[in-house]
Amino acid sequence: MKRLSSAVGVIGAAVLGLSGLTACGGDDSSSASGSGSSSLAPAATGAKLATANVTDLGKVVVDGNGRTVYVFDKDTSGKSNCEGDCLSKWPVVAAGDGTPQLTGIDASLVSTITRSDGSKQLTIGGLPLYLFASDSAAGDAKGQAFGGVWWVVGADGKKITTQASGSGNGNGY
Repeated sequence: MKRLSSAVGVIGAAVLGLSGLTACGGDDSSSASGSGSSSLAPAATGAKLATANVTDLGKVVVDGNGRTVYVFDKDTSGKSNCEGDCLSKWPVVAAGDGTPQLTGIDASLVSTITRSDGSKQLTIGGLPLYLFASDSAAGDAKGQAFGGVWWVVGADGKKITTQASGSGNGNGY
């Protein structure tokens, strides 16, 4: 009887051990590296910026989801002036953790600023970057020239000031 109890104990421990591994694991598709290896903390990921041809504006900067990014004339180099209600229509391009991943953009143009709330925001040429909440799909540029103060950004880091869109209010938001 003692041997049977001991065998049941070993089998029970093995089953519990395997179920614990299964609960902590996952399929390979959820791992950051895709290799099936795991770590205690997720790898730091930076924001992604690339370039894409958007409408007749030419090649402009987009985020990692292909959404057009904008600069705001009321910002100054290294400082955002879009706060409060402005942010509901013009969310920031968050810097994320780690180094930004860039495709088609000179890395020397891209940096980050610390906003008044302590969060990090990506900049290009020193100007803070934003998305437009009304751009519903990759390639939209409905915010171009909005209120005469919002502009898409070319791959060279300079605002593109052509093609007016909606008028917005006098504040540009």
